[in-house]
Amino acid sequence: MGAVLTLDGIDSFYGAVQVLHGLSLDLREGEVHCLLGRNGAGKTTALKAIMGLVPVRSGTIVKNGTELTRLPPHQVPKTGIAYVPQGRRLFAELTVAENLEIGLMARGKGVAARERVLELFPTLRERLRQRSGTLSGGEQQMLAMARALCLEPDVLLLDEPTEGLMPSMVARIRGAVAALRAEGVSTLLVEQRVDAVLPVADRVSFIENGRNVDTVSVEDLRENPEMIRRYVGVS
Repeated sequence: MGAVLTLDGIDSFYGAVQVLHGLSLDLREGEVHCLLGRNGAGKTTALKAIMGLVPVRSGTIVKNGTELTRLPPHQVPKTGIAYVPQGRRLFAELTVAENLEIGLMARGKGVAARERVLELFPTLRERLRQRSGTLSGGEQQMLAMARALCLEPDVLLLDEPTEGLMPSMVARIRGAVAALRAEGVSTLLVEQRVDAVLPVADRVSFIENGRNVDTVSVEDLRENPEMIRRYVGVS
């Protein structure tokens, strides 16, 4: 499988503080690639750098031959990358339908795209007229993912999608990620909950101090679980 997205030697800063130090990794076609690491390791910053929300001082980010670091941030989604930030960032006063409409506008998609995401998250179909701020946490996460998927992306960036969710909702989010992989969507997934992602991930990269210190297959990780203790600090 070829790489659909490649980060090569990325340096990024918040002000004078360097957060990413020569970060390199790739996302292959139709895979779920999980970024694991302690808080502050640079995982979220990596996603923001891809989206152009954090400037890249040096290095390149390339998607299917297009160098994203040359694009203004509003152009990045138009290359087929959808981003679901941590905390969901929904428009709480707007209905579910209105939030989805905003997603459709980003790439000029229509009814067919909306139908596809409602098939993936049927609960939302029953909630279309409901204000998104009144949804449960799990339903809000589904809506955030659905809104992003209205772009009809081939790359999805997910930042801690299972944070604060009950096990039943974690399973539904995981099921949605697996369904998207079956449709050929490549997902770069930031998580703290190792148990939530290992059943659906293909590869895992351990991020430490803004560097990719190791990338392994999930099969290798299951055989060497001490890597999780070493880099993430949980057993």
